[in-house]
Amino acid sequence: MTTKAAAAELRTILEAAREQLIYLSELGVALVEPSNLPAASPRHAQDPAHKDEAVSARGRLPVPRPSTNAASVLGPKTLPSIPTRVLFENLIRTSEQLTKSNETLEDIHAEIGDCTLCGLCERRRNVVHTEGNRKARLMFIGEAPGADEDAQARPFVGRAGQLLTKIIEAIGFRREEVLIGNVNRCRPPGNRPPTDEEAAVCKPFLLREIASVQPEVIVVLGNTATRNLLETRESIGRLRGQFLDYKGIKVMPTFHPAYLLRDPSKKRETWEDLKKVRAYLDSATKV
Repeated sequence: MTTKAAAAELRTILEAAREQLIYLSELGVALVEPSNLPAASPRHAQDPAHKDEAVSARGRLPVPRPSTNAASVLGPKTLPSIPTRVLFENLIRTSEQLTKSNETLEDIHAEIGDCTLCGLCERRRNVVHTEGNRKARLMFIGEAPGADEDAQARPFVGRAGQLLTKIIEAIGFRREEVLIGNVNRCRPPGNRPPTDEEAAVCKPFLLREIASVQPEVIVVLGNTATRNLLETRESIGRLRGQFLDYKGIKVMPTFHPAYLLRDPSKKRETWEDLKKVRAYLDSATKV
């Protein structure tokens, strides 16, 4: 693994650790006591009487014992006594790996048909499907079609789409080499973001497309796409620039091209994000 790839992997691990620490804090867990982590020798692990203890030591974060001494929980000398190896063994989450699907994009699109599953069907002109290379290494996901996309039944063909095409070309790909789609396939009135309910209806089709193609990297464009794919409420401003994970697939959140048209000063940050994507794909090719 290259230095850049290792650094990206480390950022993913640290982000997972941070989220787990927040989760534990919300549960009221303030301390992991080393005394609660019994050493599990091979003989000990095979003993049925100690089976639960051995499993706990290897795979679960033990619940700390109640303490009446606040200093023992919050004191400055408490956390350094926890072995780093023990702490991170329990905080690193093993991502569920995405199972390869045998269905094609054409199968999925045929099933969608003239979709009427949500109210967006009432005012749309066309259902706008994901398009591009069925064997793409790189996929881009936005939130929903705009007026141009609704008219042409193609994703990202308006002003924002033209900018996205330039971004794709700037990192050494052609548009037809990647996969491009949206969380929702029908244009919301006034180009507003889709509601949670509208996204929930359409999202399963997108996830099936991802399972069918299995790109190596997904670039999520803007808050709506990021929230829906990663199931997070963190803003794009906080998440952009770091690789996250969707079932074993690298995910890079960055700004939506439509936002860049409104605030060109964010183009530099977006460019930095996409350079990381290019570097990762290059390193993965060499491995």
